[in-house]
Amino acid sequence: MRPSERNGCVPTTQKTCSRYSWKLNSQPPYPAQSILADEVSLQHLWEMLLKPHSHVQVFEGAEDNLPDRDALRAALAIQQLAEGLTADDLLLVLISGGGSALLPAPIPPVTLEEKQTLTRLLAARGATIQELNTIRKALSQLKGGGLAQAAYPAQVVSLILSDVVGDPVEVIASGPTVASSHSVQDCLHIVNRYGLRAALPRSVKTVLSRADSDPHGPHSCGHVLNVIIGSNVLALAEAQRQAEALGYQAVVLSAAMQGDVKRMAQFYGLLAHVARTRLTPSMAGASVEEDAQLHELAADLQIPDLQLEEALETMARGRGPACLLAGGEPTVQLQGSGRGGRNQELALRVGAELRRWPLGQIDVLFLSGGTDGQDGPTEAAGAWVTPELASQAAAEGLDMATFLAHNDSHTFFCRLQGGAHLLHTGMTGTNVMDTHLLFLRPR
Repeated sequence: MRPSERNGCVPTTQKTCSRYSWKLNSQPPYPAQSILADEVSLQHLWEMLLKPHSHVQVFEGAEDNLPDRDALRAALAIQQLAEGLTADDLLLVLISGGGSALLPAPIPPVTLEEKQTLTRLLAARGATIQELNTIRKALSQLKGGGLAQAAYPAQVVSLILSDVVGDPVEVIASGPTVASSHSVQDCLHIVNRYGLRAALPRSVKTVLSRADSDPHGPHSCGHVLNVIIGSNVLALAEAQRQAEALGYQAVVLSAAMQGDVKRMAQFYGLLAHVARTRLTPSMAGASVEEDAQLHELAADLQIPDLQLEEALETMARGRGPACLLAGGEPTVQLQGSGRGGRNQELALRVGAELRRWPLGQIDVLFLSGGTDGQDGPTEAAGAWVTPELASQAAAEGLDMATFLAHNDSHTFFCRLQGGAHLLHTGMTGTNVMDTHLLFLRPR
């Protein structure tokens, strides 16, 4: 299929730091024009800066991954472009994480501010990305297959970088090219779960009531091809190869870890202890109770039991330095107004857990980082810790518990040893969730 000679449209949704872009053919005889919305200022991505005479139009918005007026302006421009396509056009869509914030087009009478408020309330109470996107889709003109519907009858090919556990295409960026399968009852169940039913604006109730009475049900997207081209699985596989090249026995536990950050930290702390007993045969083995607790935590975090046992047995056979890898996204219950992200908070909590266990005869290091290079509203991608973290913090007068109580992990790591424990990679231009690495080396 070739672009329409009417306007040469080859719209795309492109992943570079969670952006949408509509890039139109710039080769004669087709005129060139593009629309691009970016949540990260391009001044930090020199290699992605536009050439002096580029036909790409840039909309920057969604600061801190929250939809704003700039993102709304971009979404409406994108909608107008898609609605102008014909059966002779091909819409090439490149989708990545951050797309939900970059494509806000609330269904009237819902306002952007009302949608923002509801999203913030849900996120602050620990709602998962799946739950947030279910609500976003129900209130959006473009999410939940809305973009694909706007482009009909043009053919749509969507290439997707997944930032969601399990790679469900209907969830990533709230599925602009995937028909939503969620009902109004699903939305109300989520709102009730987090005690927000009474806080719903009248406009939101109006939109949900309209959807509930729609006799046609969810629309289809038969003119769309959706393809996953990047994911946490691929990122972990490459990290595993690099660890093996450095001489580590490297085992991937899971690319689908999810759950409360406190439980995840408990798992990694206990895992380090149990792994130590497998790597150092002279030490007493883990107790039956410890083994049972480890498997219980693993189940809570969606780690397959067989995969965990395989990892432990691999270390027991090799007796050498080991690297256990996992990926996914923990959830953080916000209790304070500090600075940080889930990776730095996880690292800090793991550091607190490691001091609980006897880890003699083995060196341990845990690292957690976001693949986009930015953990929360900070310039760090994450942080790394060792069992000595607690004593290092105490020596500098830093109370770990106080920083955790205020969700202020970034401030903690900035003050500790001048920020030496922070992971700085710079913006990577992609996002396939988080990676966790637990290094264990017998002395």
